[in-house]
Amino acid sequence: MFVAMSGGVDSSVAAALLVESGFNVIGVTFKLWGKGNGRTCCSLDAAMDAKRVAHQLGIPHYVWNFEAEFLRHVVEPFSREYASGRTPNPCILCNRFIKFDLFFKRAMALGADYIATGHYARVVFDDASGCFKLLRALDRRKDQSYALYMLTQDVLSKLLLPLGEMTKDEVRKLAMTLKLQTASKPESQDICFVADGRYADVVIERYPEAGVPGSLIYADGRLIGRHRGIAHYTVGQRRGVSVRSPSGKPLYVVAIDADENAIIVGEREWLEVIEAEAVDVNIISGKVPIEPFACTVMHRYRSREVTAKVAISHSKGGLKALIMWDEPQIGVAPGQAVVFYSGDELLGGGTISSVRYRHKFGV
Repeated sequence: MFVAMSGGVDSSVAAALLVESGFNVIGVTFKLWGKGNGRTCCSLDAAMDAKRVAHQLGIPHYVWNFEAEFLRHVVEPFSREYASGRTPNPCILCNRFIKFDLFFKRAMALGADYIATGHYARVVFDDASGCFKLLRALDRRKDQSYALYMLTQDVLSKLLLPLGEMTKDEVRKLAMTLKLQTASKPESQDICFVADGRYADVVIERYPEAGVPGSLIYADGRLIGRHRGIAHYTVGQRRGVSVRSPSGKPLYVVAIDADENAIIVGEREWLEVIEAEAVDVNIISGKVPIEPFACTVMHRYRSREVTAKVAISHSKGGLKALIMWDEPQIGVAPGQAVVFYSGDELLGGGTISSVRYRHKFGV
């Protein structure tokens, strides 16, 4: 079986647990981004850390070059979406196209029985439904199920997540006990292709028009200033909006009109969204609900879980969903992932394509 080893403490402990359980483990690190720095998950330093841990565990270790695929399926779509005024999640793109497509398929082609990662989530088989289920991690603070909504029954049947029943403190303690090379390594805080959190630089390099200044418009339609270029803004953002509202209150980005190169701003209440439509929806069980269903919903990683009704329907491009929140939500934006839960079970999710605001803009 193959385990994805990023060079961090989580994947190192995942590999150690699998070795301890008697699996024939092979460690794999992905080469994704040639410009990665020492803090990120795909840098040369990270690959060397993974190799050292593999040596400590007595398992083979390989580096698989997915750099071209990463550029095509993650960096380019992220940049394009951002330049279009949407808010994509690059880690979800990486999970979908790299870890649970390319890695999975290559491992299976090489005869693996399973793949494993250091994600904090749980996979269980439910006898009653005859399906694999994806559950939240035991450690809610570290739960990463939100970023795994794209998983299918085929992948879940071959996926091991050894950290799902552990807390982060337990993982770190075990790494110390085993004297793993990565035991004291801090968690990566940067996206591997974004230096020091400067998203705009990556976007403007590929889409220069996203750095062109344009109109800053108040939600009632009034022109109140100029913005620096849409690559510098996301819906819900307050920092960087230097002008004040006509009432003197702080302003937030409430919408982005890339076609007109305009940023629409307003007070916090203008951010309130009551419905959203999502496309490219995946239902993990493979059994598409016929009727609208009540569930809890998250529209950002680490966002508060809130109640809503979701209606799934078929479209030419696949499944889509209408999310109807019980109460208005703040900071919902096209491009974000939205996911559906029933208790600890992740039912599925999709990508927000449009939103319906509580208040109608005057633009």
